[in-house]
Amino acid sequence: MDLSGCSFTELSYSTLFTTYLNDYDKLSSFYEFNPLDEADIERRAKVLSGARQKDAYIEALRKYHDELGISSSQTDQLKKLGKEDALVVVTGQQLGILGGPMFTIYKTMAAILLARNYEEKLGRPVVPVFWLADEDHDFDEIAWTGITGRKDFTKIHLNEEGSGKPVSDELVTGRIEELKSKVKEELFDTDFSEALWSQINEHYKEGKTHAQAFAGLINQWFAEEGLLIAGSNFAPVKKLLNDEFSASISKADVIYEAIEKKSSELENDFHRQVMNGDSNLFYLSETEGRQKLNREGKGWKAGKKSWTEEELLEEIQERPEKFSPNVFLRPVIQDTLLPTLGYVAGPGELAYYGQMKDFYKQFDLQMPPIIPRFSATIIESGISRIVEKLPFSFCEYGKRIEDLESEFIEQTDTVDIEQVFGDWKQKLEDSAEEPLQVINEIDPTLDGTVGKTVAGFGNELDKLKGRVYRSIKKQEEIQLNRIEKIKVNLFPDGGLQERSVSPVYFMNKYGVDIWNELLAEIEKEGLDLTKHHLIEL
Repeated sequence: MDLSGCSFTELSYSTLFTTYLNDYDKLSSFYEFNPLDEADIERRAKVLSGARQKDAYIEALRKYHDELGISSSQTDQLKKLGKEDALVVVTGQQLGILGGPMFTIYKTMAAILLARNYEEKLGRPVVPVFWLADEDHDFDEIAWTGITGRKDFTKIHLNEEGSGKPVSDELVTGRIEELKSKVKEELFDTDFSEALWSQINEHYKEGKTHAQAFAGLINQWFAEEGLLIAGSNFAPVKKLLNDEFSASISKADVIYEAIEKKSSELENDFHRQVMNGDSNLFYLSETEGRQKLNREGKGWKAGKKSWTEEELLEEIQERPEKFSPNVFLRPVIQDTLLPTLGYVAGPGELAYYGQMKDFYKQFDLQMPPIIPRFSATIIESGISRIVEKLPFSFCEYGKRIEDLESEFIEQTDTVDIEQVFGDWKQKLEDSAEEPLQVINEIDPTLDGTVGKTVAGFGNELDKLKGRVYRSIKKQEEIQLNRIEKIKVNLFPDGGLQERSVSPVYFMNKYGVDIWNELLAEIEKEGLDLTKHHLIEL
């Protein structure tokens, strides 16, 4: 493997994200810690002696792991977390089918490597944690996988709709076989296909929940690297969160203002990632699915159900499992349950954390360092070879295919074929004048024959010119096909590879252990989170 990279500023990353990395001081009023400053990480570690609910959460996690079917492989991680001075580096993601897009892998590897690095530097146990987005209810967002197939990039969708309840509770149905069959059609059979499909079939099968399927796969890929799987959509966990859920209602006005203040300040130079609302809770209705809690006069409403504030707070205390946090409240819950040294975030997450600094304070918490995830594009050997034959840099392939083709033709159209053959014909005609005079003096009757001969030379030149044009067009077609192939592999679906291609594609070609090998390679080279990496296989 060959690791190189390019600047985030050359790619389609937000101004907020690039400013955060390159000029943190401009954003320091929105975050508590500079994640790239070792002193700030040490400062965070010093104030963390645990979490309010850590011990109780560990017990709940044991039951949760039983529920997910991964309990035996998580024992050592829970034991390590149980140590008095243990810390965690957390990342998380939606429960994308077959592991979601590649950035799920990169986030996970970053959390693992950062945990190892901080454990060595701080002299304290640090556990990498993958927090399942098990409260999320947007089924459409997870119900697809992307494969760079035999001819093009293909986004393969699961042909069914969600019920409106949290995705983690949705059952994997028989429709999963149709999706798997389509994925197989796009992939070539390799020496690794059997092992890969053994893994997939073990976890993605009818009757399992999407939480069980996703967690099982991630656990199989990374449990041996020390990764702990966590989440909150589990009744014994929700019982630990009554106070946080209640506060999100009883302090709703203050919380709204805390989020709105930072969001408005952020909008002076950037943009708010998430809109603010009346509350940060959803109600899990058996008939209507996950419904947002909104004010109704002096009371509250979710779908068709209404409460007075007193009634709502009472139901939260009695049945916390009926409630679910939104995008703002989820991190607070995470940091109530875990001693979070840092959170590994994608650009979008990093942006909404910028709205939350004062929100954290309403729960007597401090926002942890928000660490940018590892970012990369894998360049296979077949692509590397043809990239070298074209005049574009990696970042330029982010442009539209039409623009790339036009630029290529403009760059390569340096020879004026018409001019070359026009000059040649003129020289031929000029050079024929003197011999024509000599032949006319010898035998004037040959004048017509000489003219036909000279004209014949011209016709042959026209034929040759046509062949040259066809040759150029053929060469251009070869290069234009190469441009399209590179574009499909490096920027499929109009965006970076990491945002759309499934890990399954690479595992099928290079082995089910590819992520462990890549993790070791990055660890050897040193984890660099300040640029987008190009990984040549």
